[in-house]
Amino acid sequence: QVQLVESGGGLVQPGGSLTLSCAASGFTFSRYQMNWYRQASGKERELVAIISHAGSTTNYAHSVKGRFTISRDNTKNTVTLQMNSLKPEDTAEYYCQAAVYDGSEYGIYRGPGTQVTGSS
Repeated sequence: QVQLVESGGGLVQPGGSLTLSCAASGFTFSRYQMNWYRQASGKERELVAIISHAGSTTNYAHSVKGRFTISRDNTKNTVTLQMNSLKPEDTAEYYCQAAVYDGSEYGIYRGPGTQVTGSS
């Protein structure tokens, strides 16, 4: 079955960096766009970054553009979110998501998430 597992979260000071990873299994990873979302406590979910199936196209939320970089390794079935110049407002649960076709319909899958907390 489809599994997505995030790692790499933690406590970071403003201006610091973190690298989040998402390990995927149970589907043909190289065929699918991958997304990173985040949700802060009491706030709506926000789409942070997306990357096309081959990695040739990326897009970012305005709030993270120029600071975050999404990448993928289709040989290792992983997608990475490099986060630089972190701000307190980046504090959130981060999770990766994919819409995977199971032969009859698309199902939305996401991992359990990894917490990023900006300290002051």
